[in-house]
Amino acid sequence: MNPLVQQIIDTVSAWEGITPEPHRFGGTEFSLGKVEIGHVHHSGLVDIPFTKKLREALVADGQAQVHHLLVDSGWISFYLRKPGDEAQALRLMRLSYLHKRSRRQRDLDVAGELGDLNFAASVVAAFGGQAEE
Repeated sequence: MNPLVQQIIDTVSAWEGITPEPHRFGGTEFSLGKVEIGHVHHSGLVDIPFTKKLREALVADGQAQVHHLLVDSGWISFYLRKPGDEAQALRLMRLSYLHKRSRRQRDLDVAGELGDLNFAASVVAAFGGQAEE
């Protein structure tokens, strides 16, 4: 297996509350309870669901691309092409994880960790919005 893909699988699988499962189109899907935070295909394609508002901010800031198939949704795609790309994929996956956790636990304080991810102010502002998925 691609070592960048394996690093994503190993890292995300270790996060609190995450269950890794086979993805229906190949690869590994990561769930927080019944909610998917994203998945990685064996090819190195990473797909992550966000709200449309958050997706638009990420794409506008050059952090990800519109999903390769679901162009009218909040989903993004990111491609693991070279060493170092796994760090960006993990940032995006962690953003999804924090977003899903904060929506489930309204009193959860994610501000510090969100700040550590070092996303643009527009992305952080979109993170706080409650737009529909």
